Amino acid sequence: MTSANGKPSAALGPFADALEYGVDAVQRSILYWDVMRKRGNQFVRHFKEGKPPVLVFDYEIVVDGRQLEKPVNYALLRVIPKPGTTVDPAKRPFVIVDPRAGHGPGIGGFKEASQVGVAMRAGHPCYFVSFFPQPEPGQTIEDIGRAEALFVQKVAELHPDADGKPVVIGNCQAGWAIMLMSAAAPDIAGVVCVAGSPLSYWSGERGKNPLRYVGGLLGGSWLASLASDLGAGQFDGQHLVSNFESLNPSNTLWSKQYNLYANVDTEEERYLDFERWWGGYFFLTEDEIRFIVDELFVGNKLAQGKIVTSKGRRLDLKAIRSPIVVIASWGDNITPPQQALNWIPDLYRDTAEIRANEQVIIYTLHESIGHLGIFVSAKVAAKEHAEFVNAVDLIEILPPGLYEMVIEERRTVDAGTDHEHEQYTVRFETREVEDILSLDDGRQDETPFAAVARLSEVNEGLYRTFVSPWLKTFGNRGTADWLRMMSPARLERLMMSDLNPFMQMLAPLAEQVRRNRAPVSADNPFLKLQQTMSAQIVRGLDAYRDTRDAAAERLFYAIYDNPGMRALAGLEAQYADANKPRIHDEALEALLQRKIDGIEQRLDRGGLPEAVMRMLLAGVIAQKKLYVDGARLAAEARQQHPRLKQMTRQQIKEMAREQAFMLGFRFDRAIEALPSLLPSDEDKAEALAFVRSIVEKRGSVSPAAAALLRRFAEILGAGAPATEPEPALPGRIARSPRIRA
Repeated sequence: MTSANGKPSAALGPFADALEYGVDAVQRSILYWDVMRKRGNQFVRHFKEGKPPVLVFDYEIVVDGRQLEKPVNYALLRVIPKPGTTVDPAKRPFVIVDPRAGHGPGIGGFKEASQVGVAMRAGHPCYFVSFFPQPEPGQTIEDIGRAEALFVQKVAELHPDADGKPVVIGNCQAGWAIMLMSAAAPDIAGVVCVAGSPLSYWSGERGKNPLRYVGGLLGGSWLASLASDLGAGQFDGQHLVSNFESLNPSNTLWSKQYNLYANVDTEEERYLDFERWWGGYFFLTEDEIRFIVDELFVGNKLAQGKIVTSKGRRLDLKAIRSPIVVIASWGDNITPPQQALNWIPDLYRDTAEIRANEQVIIYTLHESIGHLGIFVSAKVAAKEHAEFVNAVDLIEILPPGLYEMVIEERRTVDAGTDHEHEQYTVRFETREVEDILSLDDGRQDETPFAAVARLSEVNEGLYRTFVSPWLKTFGNRGTADWLRMMSPARLERLMMSDLNPFMQMLAPLAEQVRRNRAPVSADNPFLKLQQTMSAQIVRGLDAYRDTRDAAAERLFYAIYDNPGMRALAGLEAQYADANKPRIHDEALEALLQRKIDGIEQRLDRGGLPEAVMRMLLAGVIAQKKLYVDGARLAAEARQQHPRLKQMTRQQIKEMAREQAFMLGFRFDRAIEALPSLLPSDEDKAEALAFVRSIVEKRGSVSPAAAALLRRFAEILGAGAPATEPEPALPGRIARSPRIRA
């Protein structure tokens, strides 16, 4: 008995709610399993198509890495703008590099609100580094790095008139890959951005970040070699995906599927789009996976400068000349901020050493987004990535040093509408190396990982000597393919596809359900009971996860953080020396001293452009912050100045580095030398007026800036400027960095 709207009649009394919920549950179940059928068909279709990138943009292949002298399964794609999107060939191009960590390519551009979409909406030509499912025989990580450098050089050649070198963005695994590329080829990129990328692999917090313990609990890297031998020389990326899934069992085993079931009327498209990428398993060679595990995750050799090329060249991240931008999140349990940032104190004792090396390092921290959200979330694309794209020209000419990019939501006239949070205030605040260390709970917990690395070498040697030769005699391509197809993730998708005759009957049944859909009322008590039960299941699985992770952590430290293991691994002396001061690099310090000594000879050299740049940079150093909108005003003003607009971007960049170096080590002397750069009263007045106009155009002047302007006026013999301290900006919602005592 039903009413006119298809709902159970009130005449049924207390049974009406049960009947309404029952009808809805049956319909939802049929629609849910139909989506599972579509996921299976999509898996089969994607496989038959060769697993192309899951980009929502059209593209064309510019360079096929399989045709290079040392072939690799990578390719450089040019992303074709969608109708209505205008790309300016004079703007610097962006190169997005997707991670090859078990999944296929495309996550950096699988929807409009993505890294690719943000860059193209800003008018930048966009390129995408993709890869094919099967690696080329014998390819190595070094070969891939060489190919990626060629790709970036090719992009630069295609845009000779662009206003800067290409910006290269690496997501997750691709982040450390482009850092290696940049260390080997320091000058090919304009700016390097790494998003959710682990660079200091032993770092993390006690009680969190359980993924870093897996290598030690499994005895090191020998399992990767075992999986490669069973795969006939190839490592199945599905193993990496299953590791990610095991981190959050409540999401893997329940929440993801329940969310589809509970919202099956609206969630199908989003779910299938993501699953197309998530279920596209790709392969690595044995050499690749062994490098990743031995050199990086277990060995932690990247930040230590211990990675050596086949030609004997040591790769040092200090060699990178491009500004480095790091995007991390406190909600990321795969690459926590400590793993994303602790390479900085690993390389540098203090910020003065960063400035001495003339390196620019910028980081920004999101409060809550998860690992995948860093490069797939629409909110992150509209905020962190969009503001990075907007600020990239400024980033390239920042004075050497360490900065945090602080992004604040700004209330606008759209308050209360959908556009309320679409405008942001962005500034770069100077930071010290100690600020990076304060994000961690101490680094003593990292010392046991050295024992893991040593034990891993021993176990790998035993495996290669006594097990691998025997296993390889039985392994072949046929058994490898059979093992892959029997993996639960693949088998589940195949059994749910139309390859299973029993699933084919779902399609007409689901279509009939859609025509007669009767969704349950939001206030139905049985629906509320369902939601309560789901929340209890999530809590139970989360409790299991927390208990499991805590036990794994205790077991890890019980095994590796004891004198017996240290002695067995030959690391007792290393542990005793852990708190000793870092060994000084005498050659680097001598070079730095020579640079500083040379400052005195150059302080009086230059003219009006150098004086203006010195004064503007002095303001940045004095305030310890630089607002992006203020920098844009300076750029606009420079274009209006007849003597400044003749300078190229490269000349400005070189001049900014030179003046920043002087100010960093001889601040007062550099300020006092300004009259030497401006010999005439006309030049003094012009320079001071120009700098004052830029500062005041922003609408407010901080006390530090006002004091500095007065000092400039006194040194140059002009009157004190009429400025007021910076007032509080109304309606600004600040998001301060998470600093710990």
